[in-house]
Amino acid sequence: MQIENCTYEYDCPIAPKTTFKIGGKAKMAVYPHTKEALAELVYSLKSKGERFTVLGNGSNVLFCGDYDGTLVLTKKLSDVSVCENEITALCGASITSVSAFARDAELSGMEFAYGIPGSMGGGVYMNAGAYGGQLSDIVKSSRAIDTDGNFRTLSADEHEFAYRDSAFMRNGLIIVSTVLNLKKGDKEQISAQMEDYMCRRKDKQPLELPSAGSVFKRGNGFITAQIIDECGLKGLSVGGAEVSLKHAGFIVNK
Repeated sequence: MQIENCTYEYDCPIAPKTTFKIGGKAKMAVYPHTKEALAELVYSLKSKGERFTVLGNGSNVLFCGDYDGTLVLTKKLSDVSVCENEITALCGASITSVSAFARDAELSGMEFAYGIPGSMGGGVYMNAGAYGGQLSDIVKSSRAIDTDGNFRTLSADEHEFAYRDSAFMRNGLIIVSTVLNLKKGDKEQISAQMEDYMCRRKDKQPLELPSAGSVFKRGNGFITAQIIDECGLKGLSVGGAEVSLKHAGFIVNK
């Protein structure tokens, strides 16, 4: 039985749905168009014992071969709204588009996130960050669903944020939307900061090749990419996977 307000794909290629551009085929992919459809879909899959994975932009995922299950894709859930100093973004909105929305609303606090290649749901899930900022700095609350399709609201404290970590990695909840608490700013200054970060990305990161972004966490007192570089491992390849010649913290699909 199909869920209303969902688009279905069968026997669908996985590679175009991830930033690594790798993968075989999934049995089915479903795009919910509403939060309620997402909740109903997840409950239906769980009650039938079906294997499923929720994907936003597929920027932190590596599929090996085929996937014998359903991909639940959140890209249709991309609405963003503003009320005073707060932005509410659905889970499928890209982090970069939400950053641009904040800039246009003359709200500061998301500049660091401009260019991060993930969705808001995925970003909150792993507390994405760059250039000294992370989403935990600005998250006020999130709405999420459990596998029975029930909605819950979690405060910032209930996210249990840590470095590239949150409670969502353990609690089984699926993020539906997030409220960000920002501050008023000057649009020109916000834009200049965002462009500076984007120029740094283009200069130092291998954006011309498929990857999952920066792969490694920083260690306690050391930078992993620097150690890889010092070991002379830039350019090391196994098949089509290569330690980037441009930045040792990236594994690219060449």
